[in-house]
Amino acid sequence: MTEKMYTVGKIINTHGIHGEVKVLRITDFEERFSIGKTLYIVKDGNIQKELTIESHRMHKGFDLLRFKGLTNINDVEVYKGCKLKIKEDQLTDLAEHEFYYHEIIGCAVFTNDGEQIGTIKEILSPGANDVWVVRRSQGKDVLIPYIASVVTLVDTQASKVIIEPMEGLLD
Repeated sequence: MTEKMYTVGKIINTHGIHGEVKVLRITDFEERFSIGKTLYIVKDGNIQKELTIESHRMHKGFDLLRFKGLTNINDVEVYKGCKLKIKEDQLTDLAEHEFYYHEIIGCAVFTNDGEQIGTIKEILSPGANDVWVVRRSQGKDVLIPYIASVVTLVDTQASKVIIEPMEGLLD
């Protein structure tokens, strides 16, 4: 059985000639990219390489990482477009009312009256709060802001979310 892995970023380009890669972050956890942490480069669902972070810095909204043993552009060029993942045992325990994206995506969404809206297909992080994109069986997707006044219950065990729609949300 293969171990479950979770995406924390995607290598979108190289940066400079000394082996740095430009990463689009797909995690809320800053410590995922701390020096000494282990990440796995995955391409087409297969682990390409286990890597240890040697340096990390921010540049124009992107994470720039350099890995131990990869010291020039030729070492990292082949990884453009690959995902950076962690193994399940690297997940961090969360506080109450905090969830991993993989726990939310796929949940069925219902109103507090029991009407099924659809299924969460994606999570956007545009600013102060996340926005859950709900695919309806018919019609346009619905954007649900993850705020207490709208999302009243999240049951990851039952893959179910209950919302109190604000006016105009479901139009």
